[in-house]
Amino acid sequence: MVVLRLKRMGRTHAPFYRICAMDRRCPPDGRSLEDIGWYNPQAKEGQQYSAKADRVAYWLSVGAQPSQTVRDLFRKMDIDPTPGRKLEAAGE
Repeated sequence: MVVLRLKRMGRTHAPFYRICAMDRRCPPDGRSLEDIGWYNPQAKEGQQYSAKADRVAYWLSVGAQPSQTVRDLFRKMDIDPTPGRKLEAAGE
């Protein structure tokens, strides 16, 4: 199963995280399938996170499960964090 979770990067006392699509069996700092964004908790407000919305939508559409923290970040980015097939707004 694929999960969307944070992978810690950065130095001691200077955390930086990548939002990654990973196999659930991999360790949190292990190999990722794809990096889809980042989160910097020490940056100024408004510059703390970014994600590729089209890739997030793809991984969620194929059933990837976001962690609780990633789910909260997606809500801040106005991305629907529920997994499963998404219906297009253009008429499906």
